[in-house]
Amino acid sequence: MSDIQASSAGSIEGSGPTEVDGKARKALWGAAIGYAMDGFDLLILGFMLRAISADLQLSQAQAASLVTATLVGAVLGGIGFGMLSDRIGRVRVLTWTIVLFAVFTGMCALAQGYWDLLIYRTIAGLGLGGEFGIGMALVAEAWPASKRARASSYVGLGWQVGVLAAAIATPILLPTIGWRGMFAIGILPAVAAYFIRHSLHEPEVFVARSKDRPKESALRLLVKDRETAKLSLGMVILCSVQNFGYYGVMIWLPNYLATRFGFALTQSAVWTAVTIGGMALGIFAFGHIADRIGRRPAFFGYMIGAAVMVVVYSRLTDPMQLLVAGAVMGFFVNGMLGGYGALISELFPTAARATAQNVLFNIGRGVGGFGPVVVGAIAAAYGFQTAIALLAALYILDLLAMWLLIPEKRGAELT
Repeated sequence: MSDIQASSAGSIEGSGPTEVDGKARKALWGAAIGYAMDGFDLLILGFMLRAISADLQLSQAQAASLVTATLVGAVLGGIGFGMLSDRIGRVRVLTWTIVLFAVFTGMCALAQGYWDLLIYRTIAGLGLGGEFGIGMALVAEAWPASKRARASSYVGLGWQVGVLAAAIATPILLPTIGWRGMFAIGILPAVAAYFIRHSLHEPEVFVARSKDRPKESALRLLVKDRETAKLSLGMVILCSVQNFGYYGVMIWLPNYLATRFGFALTQSAVWTAVTIGGMALGIFAFGHIADRIGRRPAFFGYMIGAAVMVVVYSRLTDPMQLLVAGAVMGFFVNGMLGGYGALISELFPTAARATAQNVLFNIGRGVGGFGPVVVGAIAAAYGFQTAIALLAALYILDLLAMWLLIPEKRGAELT
């Protein structure tokens, strides 16, 4: 990302630093790499559900619950690690979350049945939940206000790189090393955590604000008054719809393509990879759009696009049309991921920033974790097209929450 160099011309707030220094770039790389590891793990789980179910004799509901358990664990990890990060520092706690996630992902390779695998996935989710928000807070505090949304979008791109790597690697490796071997690969992030820990520094704004930390807990600061509670509610709704739509589509997309069109794993991976490519482009574009015209207009445009495209996608029957529409749908459905880090960072103070990122986004992930279960149940009763089309109704709720509860904070200096 060496080409990401800010200049004083075009600064939207008209004051404050606009240069992106080496520490900011390192913070970005550390957060993006950690998030890429999370994305890789969750998508290979989607690809491996059939193989795991066959080997361990799991029902469809049990298979889907493995994703749900990971995301419910993420909520718990988000709360605990977010508060810890606001108390003792971003970098140290970020390292701990990566190690926890990596070790218990590797433990999944040793699972002998449903219940121990469910436990390993839940504990891995604890680390996953802590990692996202801490990384986003770290980057938001390290980058200048005029480039904050695009910096958050670059972290979001880390996730897409991870899921794209999973879409490419799984068809190649799964037939050779099996689902246990795929989970064993998950131990590698623990090695990366060592290098991340020794190359990153705490942001100056965190160090300065920590000297005057409020007496209230970081969690209490999210609902300290009526206006702040409205912000928290609005972000929970936005994050829930985002994650419900994302997981509802991505976890079942390979299975849908295989069932309806008879696609082999390799073919399903190609279609999924194209959708992921659209998501990556959407995330990249969102950050630049939000920095240029504002957070609210960018979110409104993407929400409307998502609602339209999930309906369009559900009605297509030609494989090539699905390929193209999948990329466009991905652009809008997951492109908004590029904005949450900046938006939440601007809405909440430094003393509660990582907690807000983790708690609010991971509550959304917890709700989103039921996406695969709900989509699977509706798909079984009424068909996958109906299940996906119903997601469009959620984006109406998204639009209302943004309109009524979330103010514009483009370029705001962090407090």
